[in-house]
Amino acid sequence: MKTLAKLSNQCAKKFRNLGGVCVWDAVTEEDREELLGRLPTVEIWGIGTRLAKRLLGLGIRTMKDLRDADAVMLRNRFSIVMMRTVLELRGTACIPMEEEHEIKGQLIFSRSFSTPITDTHGMEQVLGIYAQQASARLHKHQRQAKVLTAWAMTGHYNTQDNHQPAVTVALPGPTADPLLLTRAAKALLPKILDGVKYARAGIVVTDIRPTGAQETFAPFVNPHEAKEIGPLIQRIKQRHGANAVGLGLAGMKTGPEWTMRREMMSPRYTTHWEELLTVYAS
Repeated sequence: MKTLAKLSNQCAKKFRNLGGVCVWDAVTEEDREELLGRLPTVEIWGIGTRLAKRLLGLGIRTMKDLRDADAVMLRNRFSIVMMRTVLELRGTACIPMEEEHEIKGQLIFSRSFSTPITDTHGMEQVLGIYAQQASARLHKHQRQAKVLTAWAMTGHYNTQDNHQPAVTVALPGPTADPLLLTRAAKALLPKILDGVKYARAGIVVTDIRPTGAQETFAPFVNPHEAKEIGPLIQRIKQRHGANAVGLGLAGMKTGPEWTMRREMMSPRYTTHWEELLTVYAS
């Protein structure tokens, strides 16, 4: 149960008597009640400061208060997600560990850079990586896109050389092919000014439809898509790692310098098996 997994993680960090480890099923009923009565609702996964204030207006201050509240009333006042959270606090699993969101109108891939990009070479790598991420997501959900928009921007506080170039490309047909998406994203490169410090960039694919919804006549079939280059790249990555292969500069083995710094990111022991601690007994 996702809510209780997150709660156990918080308890392990906050209460020293647990020794840094909290297995919810192993905690006694008395200790559970004490913990739930001491932790405010804002500590629950998915409940922010604003929601916590609204709950406080209903007299719900702690996790115990929320667990014991009327779930149907909370669904009507807030959302079905709030009701699911209440049910999970009661021990009923109803939030999947990994929720798959259906692709609707558009897909956006964008990040701020830890180190500004100042030339077309660096920006080409950024756009290539995002375009191939878009291809992978489209293939995963059996979708194709007709339009791609690529953009870049300087920082909000950079008033000296503010620049926000953008370009929209109509693709030759509905596609999820990584080569076509990468080529379309690179249409932004002629608008990139060398020396300007770009702090963020991204791509957006729109006019998304199910794969095969629009039949393509044989003379216009993209040879790379017919050979399923995109799914092939994904199978290689799943077997040999995310950085095993890529098109163009996006396939460079060494990680790019502009990616977000995550050296101090907390491990996700409760939700990712590959990050669990390994203990060797001698």
